[in-house]
Amino acid sequence: MSEIILVTGGARSGKSHYAESLCRARDNATAYIATSIPFDDELKDRVKKHRQMRPSHWDTYEIYEDVYRIIPEVAKTYQTVILDCVTLMVNNLMFKEDLNYDQMTALEIEALEMRIKEQCEKLIEAVKQTKLYFVIVTNEIGLCPVAANRLTRIYTDIIGRMNQLIAKASDEVYFVVSGIPMKIKGDR
Repeated sequence: MSEIILVTGGARSGKSHYAESLCRARDNATAYIATSIPFDDELKDRVKKHRQMRPSHWDTYEIYEDVYRIIPEVAKTYQTVILDCVTLMVNNLMFKEDLNYDQMTALEIEALEMRIKEQCEKLIEAVKQTKLYFVIVTNEIGLCPVAANRLTRIYTDIIGRMNQLIAKASDEVYFVVSGIPMKIKGDR
């Protein structure tokens, strides 16, 4: 039976470091699913630093769409998987198409969210069909005031609902603040 762990927190809270420490503690074959698309020098530098921080024997998969499709194959080789992060995965899915968020109707926004939700649901279902220890990293962006622009409000709404969906399906959930993890769901 799989075990799904969600690690959330604000930007630079230490959530990725904590998620990686959970995986290191397992001391087994680990895969790292990276969902970012390094499109500028700053993000390329961030990705480089993330790579340097994790163990060199971890294998990396760079994918943000249809992640669920690789889970059965990954589960044949690895016992532990970390996905970092849902926030970038959703971002990339939102910007995959050239959409005009200022002009989108409520129905178009709902259809977009349903496509993203389907991606998250299929990922959770694929993981539940394995014996993986699966750690998911995401940003908690709902602690800020309501954004002034429409795109940010749409993004915040979608991320918030995807985080809720994943947290509900998770066995354990940790909230990281200033590098300190707090368990907010789970028995242990």
